[in-house]
Amino acid sequence: MTSRLLMPVRSRGTAPAGVPEPAADPTPGSTRATAILDHGHPLVAALAARAARGGRTDRDRLRAAHRLIVAGVRPVYSVEDRRRASRTLRLGRGSCSQRMAVLEAVARSLGIPTRVRGLLVDGSFWYPRFPRLRPFVPAEVLLAWPEFRLDGGWVPIAGLFDHAGPSREGGFANTGAETLFEAVARTGVDWDAPPACDGTSGACDLSAHLRTDLGRFTSRDELFGRYGQTLCRPARTLAEPVLGRWSAGAA
Repeated sequence: MTSRLLMPVRSRGTAPAGVPEPAADPTPGSTRATAILDHGHPLVAALAARAARGGRTDRDRLRAAHRLIVAGVRPVYSVEDRRRASRTLRLGRGSCSQRMAVLEAVARSLGIPTRVRGLLVDGSFWYPRFPRLRPFVPAEVLLAWPEFRLDGGWVPIAGLFDHAGPSREGGFANTGAETLFEAVARTGVDWDAPPACDGTSGACDLSAHLRTDLGRFTSRDELFGRYGQTLCRPARTLAEPVLGRWSAGAA
């Protein structure tokens, strides 16, 4: 059982049907700084400079940035999706959403356009992480899934890594210390593919957990500005002091 009591009023009700990207007018990306993707901040710029030394291609540099974020930003369950990338770096901890925002900010700092795909994911996807708190898990979680402009096309975050062969450790189970942010480097994560999240394929299909595809947005700022965050403000205010320090995988 999941809860809608902690969600914003505008998130309740029926969400719009999946919005396919128009073939003639795709959602543009951008390299501009935003309130969340504040890549002009010295902390973000310094991380981008380190990532720039990680390879010759933009893909190599983004992989290097991902490794640096994994190593330097502790995974927690923070619920403030609109937190500035620079603040996440300063705190040294962040949720999947916040660390993805840091990666996007670094990409834009390196001149790589980014955009996000808005996904409403069933709250039950997070049951393995909160087995005793299921009644408080939101009915659906708004996820900003990053995409990067590479080699003339849009590449989702999981596509930055090679997953040609089977994943030795299996697919992503959404439990333990590994979060989605780490998992994309180890195993494929796909919100559209046919079922394959059985440990025998390089792809990890999560489409069964996807309630609604909200389409693409030029920035996560635009997505959250339109649909709000997963939790309402009072719920975020109460939850953040605890969840914002609660390490992923901790008992």
